[in-house]
Amino acid sequence: MNACANVGARAGADVKPLRCPLGPSSYKTQGVVWRRPTELCSCPQFIASGATRTDICQGALGKAQAQKILARVVPKDQSFQDKYAGIFHFQFWQYGEWVDVVVDDRLPTKNGELLFVHSAEGSEFWSALLEKAYAKLNGSYESLSGGTTTEGFEDFTGGIAEWYELQKAPPNLFRIIQKALQKGSLLGCSIDITSAAETEAVTSQKLVKGHAYSVTGAEEVNFRGTMQKLIRIRNPWGEVEWTGKWNDNCPNWSGIDPEVRERLTRRHEDGEFWMAFNDFLRHYSRLEICNLTPDTLASDRYKKWSLLKLDGNWRRGSTAGGCRNYPNTFWTNPQYLIKLEEEDEDPDDPEGGCTFLIGLIQKHRRKQRKMGEDMHTIGFAIYEFSGQTNIHLSKNFFLTNKAREKSNTFINLREVLNRFKLPAGEYIIVPSTFEPNKNGDFCLRVFSEKNADSTCCGTVCNDNPVFCSFFAGQDIKSDGFSIETCKIMVDLLDNDGSGKLGLKEFHTLWTKIQKYQKIYREIDVDRSGTMNSYEMRRALETAGFKLNCRLHQIIVARFADEDLIIDFDNFVRCLIRLETLFKMFRKLDTEKTGTIELNLINVSSFSSKIFVVFFF
Repeated sequence: MNACANVGARAGADVKPLRCPLGPSSYKTQGVVWRRPTELCSCPQFIASGATRTDICQGALGKAQAQKILARVVPKDQSFQDKYAGIFHFQFWQYGEWVDVVVDDRLPTKNGELLFVHSAEGSEFWSALLEKAYAKLNGSYESLSGGTTTEGFEDFTGGIAEWYELQKAPPNLFRIIQKALQKGSLLGCSIDITSAAETEAVTSQKLVKGHAYSVTGAEEVNFRGTMQKLIRIRNPWGEVEWTGKWNDNCPNWSGIDPEVRERLTRRHEDGEFWMAFNDFLRHYSRLEICNLTPDTLASDRYKKWSLLKLDGNWRRGSTAGGCRNYPNTFWTNPQYLIKLEEEDEDPDDPEGGCTFLIGLIQKHRRKQRKMGEDMHTIGFAIYEFSGQTNIHLSKNFFLTNKAREKSNTFINLREVLNRFKLPAGEYIIVPSTFEPNKNGDFCLRVFSEKNADSTCCGTVCNDNPVFCSFFAGQDIKSDGFSIETCKIMVDLLDNDGSGKLGLKEFHTLWTKIQKYQKIYREIDVDRSGTMNSYEMRRALETAGFKLNCRLHQIIVARFADEDLIIDFDNFVRCLIRLETLFKMFRKLDTEKTGTIELNLINVSSFSSKIFVVFFF
């Protein structure tokens, strides 16, 4: 069993968030006045020049596609003139869905100037309002400190962002860049600064430090009998361009085929230049690649990624097992099976295999800073696996099997992301916090070059056979009960508080499941093996529950999937919870009035049951 290292980002230690005291009594907020743009200039504009908005992120996409991506974040048809109401709305990607955020247009100012982000155009306010909406999404302006550019990449595109320190570039980085450009990814690069004085400083070969460049091309050319790797860089502000080898006027261009030279230089734009890939690695510090989701790229000319998204959580005492350093609990972490069925279409790679990216994001941690919480230290491990796919692997498996791959580090950033290439097959991904018993929610995303399949290994399997493959029959689609449902069934039917079911209690459970099974089959008139939300209403009535419309809405929201389907696992979980609630109510309603009065005395006798019903 491999040991896990708890290391921080880039600097080799846990990332400490930058604390910016912005509370009402802070000296940093003294003199801050919130003003509307109409109070700051005579003719405010939401967007003064649409073309400049996409310069930094345009990359190889072209302006049309870049405009489309940004238009989702900054919806059009908003202004300070037409239908102005003092509010603006924006959209951000958050853990698998696009969230609409509405803000008023009061902005923090000091001495009549905007305090934070502002456009070069003094009358343009879209960027300042966008920042305010992003701050609202994350809880406050202060919550935006200590983040990374990759977070912004993802929240503004819905993509998955990876970064490379170019002094430690992998040997296949040039091929990674080429394939990223083929997939319509956004690529940015920059040169680190060592002090504030170096910001926007120009090197002797006309490269700007601390400046955001985009990568727009990567080609191999035959230069006087040897293959030369070239990379095309774009300075969004134009004018200042590289003066080293392969610059616009370099004599090297005469040493390659004229047709190739014409193809590489005919789309020349101001601020765009070629340079040798070795020079790129030597002069630039960092490369960031934002790989876009298939739905973002409408054009068929891009080779799109295949995307899997899996949501889960760590809960203290049950599914928060910590990393592999804790063998007694590591196996209790959520487990996800992915099937890599097709190898990459890459004739230049003699080894073959399946390329995929794994990104593990912890959710909503920034919002919890005000409550003293911060980012957990997170990572993941990948195990090769073949066998029964609907089980949760046991402690013994992880004691006797070495991880095939793992995240480079356990780190307290919002996301841990790594690129892998493995043979086609089945693999188990185990996401975890570094230490056990850390509560949190997460989103696990897998970007694969070819199609992949996934499933959650939700049923616990110990070293001995357990109640893990359910006797639902072929007419009911089921992969077995999830660990959550098993816990609820045990907790709610465990009358003696032993944490186990005796024979009598198990018989009661068995009878209930058979009853639920019969109802499920009777209501499933189309024999689909599942139940839709409308059939669910009839099923609840058949089971003897008369519920109002509001409760039905809650049940559908809680137990149905995005297609409004309730599988057998959720059906059983719902009915057990309802039966328990009704049973508790009847015991408390001693006068049979249909109403009850709760106090500390009568609640305490049912406290454990109430907790299970409401919190699982």
